[in-house]
Amino acid sequence: MFGDLGKMMKQAQEIQAKIGEAQAEIALIEVEGASGAGLVKVTLAGKGDLRRLAIDPSLLNPDEAEILEDLIVAAHADARAKLDEAVAAKMQAVTGGFNLPAGLKLPF
Repeated sequence: MFGDLGKMMKQAQEIQAKIGEAQAEIALIEVEGASGAGLVKVTLAGKGDLRRLAIDPSLLNPDEAEILEDLIVAAHADARAKLDEAVAAKMQAVTGGFNLPAGLKLPF
């Protein structure tokens, strides 16, 4: 009985180490989101940090500032969705498909 507990603890430690490695790899991920047919591009790092913002000069018209603002928000949302997908795929690979409770912060 205690052997099973020891085995489970060892497996938990191995998973925790893999999660730590995955988090380091996630920090290196960069994704790009775009809007306005590519006129606005946002690049996010693995932890959601904004790395780059590219705006096509054709959009730099003071009379259209609201359109530009909307395009920036849309590009960020696109990048965020791609980042969330990449992170989920990485964590799925690490946990071997084991479904962790929603909102669980890793590592433990």
